[in-house]
Amino acid sequence: MEQNYHPNPGKTRAIKTPFGAFARLPIRTHVIMKNDCLSDLMDRYVVGHVTPIDCLFISEKVVAITQGRAYDIKDIHPSKLAKLLCRFVYKSPYGIGLGSPWTMQLALEEVGVVRMLFAAMCSAVTKPFGIRGVFYKIAGTKARAIDGPCDCTIPPYNHYAKKAPDKPDAVASTLAQQIGCAVVVIDANDLGVDVLGKSDNVLSDAFCKAVFADNPLGQGAQSTPLAIVRPLDRAAADYRSGSNDISA
Repeated sequence: MEQNYHPNPGKTRAIKTPFGAFARLPIRTHVIMKNDCLSDLMDRYVVGHVTPIDCLFISEKVVAITQGRAYDIKDIHPSKLAKLLCRFVYKSPYGIGLGSPWTMQLALEEVGVVRMLFAAMCSAVTKPFGIRGVFYKIAGTKARAIDGPCDCTIPPYNHYAKKAPDKPDAVASTLAQQIGCAVVVIDANDLGVDVLGKSDNVLSDAFCKAVFADNPLGQGAQSTPLAIVRPLDRAAADYRSGSNDISA
C-alpha cells in the first residue's frame, strides 16, 4: 500500500534530539479491530516500506486492541472501590486515564487492590502540597497505559476502555523479525511517553522518549497508530550502536 507520510496536524515530520535528527513517518491505517492480526497489519502497511536502519514505533493501543484487551464500557462493571479511587486521580485534558470508574476497574484487575490503595493513599497525602502524578507513578506502567473513552477518539473506541498490551517486549521482538527492523511499543500522549516494549535492548528508553517527545501519532481522525522512525544525519545513524547512549 502506498504511503504519503504526511505529518499529523500540529506536528512536524522531523525532530532533533540528543541522538541526532530523525524523520517520523506516520502510517495511516484502517480502523483496527479485535479481529485484526498484527502480523497481517505489518504485511499490509509496513513490509516493503522500512529498511534495516529504521525503527517502527507502534501505539500500545493497537497492540492491546488486537489482543482483545479493549472493552466496551457497557461490559465493564465498576466496583464501589473503583468508583471511590477514581476520585483521587488528576483529570487530564489529554485523556481520561484512570479518572473514570471503568478504567479504574481495569486497573484494579490488572495491578491489584493493594497497590492501587497505596497509590491512592500517597496521592491523598501529597495533593495538598500541589504534587501531581504520584498516583500514576506508584500504580506503575501497566496502570498508566490504561485509558478510557474520550470524544477525540475514533469510533467505536470513544466508548471503549483498554488495558495495557500483554507481553509487549515479545510482541516487539516477533514483529521485528517479520519486518526487518527494530520495533518499539509506545504509550505517548501530550503529557509524556512510556516505553512499554522494545525488540532490541540497545535502544534506550531515553532515545525512544526523545524521538517521540511531541507525540507524532494520531488515533483520532488521523488514524496513524504506526510511525517509521528514520535517521536523517550521521549522529542519528548510530542510534543503535550505544556510542551515543544517554541514560533514561
